[in-house]
Amino acid sequence: MNVHELMKKNVETCSVMDNLEVAAAKMWECDIGILPVLNSDGHVIGMLTDRDICMAAYTQHKSPAEIPVITAMAKEVFFTEPGATIQEAELTMRDHQIRRLPVIDAEGRLVGIISLNDLAREAEREVGHMPKQIDAQEVMTTLAAVCTPRLAEAPVL
Repeated sequence: MNVHELMKKNVETCSVMDNLEVAAAKMWECDIGILPVLNSDGHVIGMLTDRDICMAAYTQHKSPAEIPVITAMAKEVFFTEPGATIQEAELTMRDHQIRRLPVIDAEGRLVGIISLNDLAREAEREVGHMPKQIDAQEVMTTLAAVCTPRLAEAPVL
């Protein structure tokens, strides 16, 4: 199974020119936790999560309306391609501890997004079917890797 068979094709995005209030409103209205950030050419230049918005507002002591998306987004973007296998996408998620991957075409344009949730739902759907396209044990291993704190010892609050 390839990424293009499982990815979500209609992806909500935000612009590098938006502020965090605009991004948060899109997330709320679409019931999502992440937005690919596009430049004026339509290329993905960052990823913005709901957590990024919260942390930026907290650390900058400003309203989300006062904070540009570019200051809060992750600038290192890990991605996959439509023709990549599900296993390749899952390994990228595991290696980089991320739950969602933008799907980029050969011209560098966003064509979809695939999430760990998509993989888990497909693994569940395949229970009892042969052959399996997604190994449920591999999905659990990836989820465990993604959920592992990045810091050796996370502070206790």
